[in-house]
Amino acid sequence: MIEAVIFDMDGLLVDSEPVWREVEVELFNELGVPLNEQNAAETMGLRADEVVQYWYQRYPWQTPSTESVTENLLDRMVEEVSARDIALPGVQKAFEVVEEAGLPAAIASSSPSRLIYAAIHRLAITDRLQVIQSAEHEPYGKPHPGVYIKAAENLGVHPERCLAFEDSPNGALSAKAAKMKCIAIPEEIARGHANFSIADKVLGSLLEFDASVLEELSA
Repeated sequence: MIEAVIFDMDGLLVDSEPVWREVEVELFNELGVPLNEQNAAETMGLRADEVVQYWYQRYPWQTPSTESVTENLLDRMVEEVSARDIALPGVQKAFEVVEEAGLPAAIASSSPSRLIYAAIHRLAITDRLQVIQSAEHEPYGKPHPGVYIKAAENLGVHPERCLAFEDSPNGALSAKAAKMKCIAIPEEIARGHANFSIADKVLGSLLEFDASVLEELSA
C-alpha cells in the first residue's frame, strides 16, 4: 500500500539537468577542467559539493577553494532556475493524481534548500508539498538513501510505503536502497542505464502517471 509520494526535483519536475550541465561546463572550464556536455552527465544526481569534489580530485586547481566554487555554482543555478521556464510536462497532473488519492507529497533532492525553493516557487507547487527535504542536511547525498529515509520520517510514513519518482541512475539507487517503490523517468542522456532496471516501473514522462499506475504499484 502506497501512503506517500516523494519526488526528486532536478530532471524530474524541472528541466534543470541541461542547465546544470551548461553552468558546470562554463564554470569548470574557467578553472581549467576539460568538462563537456557528455562527461558532465557522470555526476547526475550528486550534490553540488560532491560534483565539485568529483572534478577537483580528477583535475585539481589551485584557487579558488572548492567551497567557493560550490557557492558560485549554486549562485549561478539559482539565477538560471529563477529566470527560465523550467517545468517539465506533467508536473501539475502528477500532483493532481497524488492529491486525488489523498496522499501527502514531498520532495527529496540532492539540491540545496535555496535551489529547491527557487524551483518550486517557479513551478507554483510550494503549497502542494508537505515535506521538502534536501540532501545538504545529510552526511551523504544520493545514491545513499539518507535523504529519502529522512523525507519518509518527516512525512510520518514507513519508507516501504512510499513511492519515489526519479530521473537519474544515482537517484534510482537511492530510492530502492531506502526500500521504496520507484518510478523511473530517465532523462534522454541517461536512458538505457543499467540502474533503471531496479525501478518498479519506467515511464516516458510524468504525463503517463495516473491513478491506474498508482493502483498498480499499491497492490
